[in-house]
Amino acid sequence: MTSISRRTLLAAGAGAGAGGLLGACGSNTGRGGGGSGSGQLAQWYHQYGETGTEQAVQRYAAAYKKADVHVQWRPGNYDQQTAAALLTDSGPDVFEVNGPTLDQIQGGQVVDLTELLDGVKDDFNQAVLAPKTYRGRIWGIPQVVDMQMLYYRKSLLKEAGVEPPAGLDGLIDAARELTRGKVKGLFLGNDGGAGVLGGTPLYAAGLRLVTDDGKVGFDDPAAARTLGKLHQLYAGKSLLLGAPADWADPSAFTQGLTAMQWSGLWTLPQVQKELGDDFGVLPFPKDGGAGRPSVPVGAYGAAVSARGKHREAAKEYVKWLWVERTDYQEDFALSYGFHIPARISLARKAAKLKSGPAADAVRFTTEFGYAQPLSWTPAAQTAYQDALSRIIRGGAAPESELRAVVRKVSAELDRVKKQS
Repeated sequence: MTSISRRTLLAAGAGAGAGGLLGACGSNTGRGGGGSGSGQLAQWYHQYGETGTEQAVQRYAAAYKKADVHVQWRPGNYDQQTAAALLTDSGPDVFEVNGPTLDQIQGGQVVDLTELLDGVKDDFNQAVLAPKTYRGRIWGIPQVVDMQMLYYRKSLLKEAGVEPPAGLDGLIDAARELTRGKVKGLFLGNDGGAGVLGGTPLYAAGLRLVTDDGKVGFDDPAAARTLGKLHQLYAGKSLLLGAPADWADPSAFTQGLTAMQWSGLWTLPQVQKELGDDFGVLPFPKDGGAGRPSVPVGAYGAAVSARGKHREAAKEYVKWLWVERTDYQEDFALSYGFHIPARISLARKAAKLKSGPAADAVRFTTEFGYAQPLSWTPAAQTAYQDALSRIIRGGAAPESELRAVVRKVSAELDRVKKQS
């Protein structure tokens, strides 16, 4: 079975479906001694593709003295497994989650963890904390931050006399100027960017997916103008299409097939190994006077099941691991793959993140990071994604496409409000 990477959450739509439980797929017994009479705590993780991660979380669990923590490493459709398990009495006490989802919070399936962040809430990356917050209460503790950004080859830009683009128009011009011979100017994925960019261009235009008061955040002419420019990129033949590997892999960039590539932070060590200092990184460029640079961020979090038998003990363990043990948090983020600790103070002092493009990435997440909002449902995601694909690849009129999306998303947001 193919292992799942932490980056999966940045490329997938929000939400988890209900489904059958799979059997336990691996375990670890923690150290005994239930100091508060807590007994055994069951902790679930999705299967990571990064070597050493499973052993690391087993080591953290074994170091906890107040309860016997039993870790389960669960391959397969993890979101589906946890969604089903939360409806039973035999699910986990503590579980990793790409959420929790609005349905899980509104359905009373997860425990309020607000008090765990007393005094340290502001030290957590606010962009990834926001979708774990509902009505001012916190329902999941972010573990690490993943993000996407634009890589550019310094030598190729210098050779073409092109400056790193500061705006979307500049990106379009740079991609055209950098397209020479067998080298394309920009790689946004083999579909031209429809699958990976998501709401990023909207935020770059100064818009949002959902406003603070729960309304559609892109019912604005600026949205159509910005998305229409993505079709210009596609139609201008300056995008690399049909690369051997897609956007999440840096090989098109490191092998010289493209001068610029949109990819993830996780590829930075490989790019650095192969290109040395011959590259730089940028956020997605702003568009228009009201725009601002934009980078998508995401974070798996630790949550506590409301049907668990040891809820207080589970909360105590989550606080110990993801709030108090900053050494484990840094280890988890940077020793098995390349990620940013969810704590701002940790991200700023971590040696691997202190200089060069890595330090730029940390700054991008704090200054320009956005995450999919909690109320952005799978149905809203599908409607928007399908329209984005038609605009970029097919040249469909952005204005009419977005009008239809606004209607669908507005209906979804109204439905969510009624449920709450």
